[in-house]
Amino acid sequence: MHLRVPGQEHKEDLDSGTRAAAAGGYCAVLAMPNTDPTVDEPSILRSLCAAAEREARVPVGFLASITRGLGGEELTEMVALREAGAVGFTDDGKPVANAGIMLRALRYQRLCGGVLALHEEDPSLSGDGVMHEGVVSAAVGMAGIPSASEATMVARDAALARAEGGRIHVQHLSCVESVEAVAAAKAHGVPITAEASPHHLILTDEAVRTLDSRFKMNPPLRTEADRQALIAGLRDGTIDCVATDHAPHAREEKEVPFEEAPMGVTGLETAFAALHTELVVPGVLDLGVLIERMTVGGSFFDLSLPRIAVDEPANLCLADLDAEWVVGEAGYESRSANCCFDGRTLRGRVVLTVAAGAVAYRERSFAVVS
Repeated sequence: MHLRVPGQEHKEDLDSGTRAAAAGGYCAVLAMPNTDPTVDEPSILRSLCAAAEREARVPVGFLASITRGLGGEELTEMVALREAGAVGFTDDGKPVANAGIMLRALRYQRLCGGVLALHEEDPSLSGDGVMHEGVVSAAVGMAGIPSASEATMVARDAALARAEGGRIHVQHLSCVESVEAVAAAKAHGVPITAEASPHHLILTDEAVRTLDSRFKMNPPLRTEADRQALIAGLRDGTIDCVATDHAPHAREEKEVPFEEAPMGVTGLETAFAALHTELVVPGVLDLGVLIERMTVGGSFFDLSLPRIAVDEPANLCLADLDAEWVVGEAGYESRSANCCFDGRTLRGRVVLTVAAGAVAYRERSFAVVS
């Protein structure tokens, strides 16, 4: 998720972001480093970790950037950042376009530990695209981003990881070809994991015909064939986990013409309910599989997973699977409202979240009766 701290706290801060996470049933989160300034120095990271101890509703792990300022040209001091508490490294929001820099990052990662989480995109192919390149982009007259922009980078980095024995985690897969590239890499023994986001598992580029900027994200919504490939990959384990890619933006930033709006949507508060409604209720995905994919992600960053056991701190959420609610009707816990599911009626709602042994969220109408 993107906490926007430091530098853009008007969009999301530690309190609001983790409050939104708890409302969605999350007992802990991982925060991306594309902030202002970028989390590329140990002093910035240590300051963030201290602030999270004071202000966050649930525990927060921080990733540091792979390159300085997300510039893609100079590696950060990865060993020092790891010692300062980085759970991993990513330039999320931007790719590491230079293969030589990526190779060096994999070598340093083997020395210091921590996985490299990768936003896969070839800027020379994406260009000025604002949505998926295809029939819909042609119909609405918008510049498109081809699937190859993502898939070729997934294949490249899988090959580099195979050569170096480095660990990579591919963020927010969006297309058939990327799923195929991850499956092929796993078949060759590459230490690779991958995630998909709720919006890519539920929506397609048909939603963009409305030119509503809440459907603008990177990678973009793609076709129904791509969506089905993501669901199949989630089901069979090619895609290891679900991640929200929660990206809050101020209202005035999104309320502009589609092509001018920033990429990104919020998703922490709706992730489980949306996936339960659209995939579990109609029988597309088993509830057990969804829960597994939504709770296992921390293990790929060497974080211990919660257990429900005597003397263990409680980390759990309680959900009413039959409750129906309208997204956004009662507002959001997040500071931002750029949710692509706004106005939808969802089935299944988190009513209580306990994180690190303390109640982090309780739905207003929920009460424990002894």
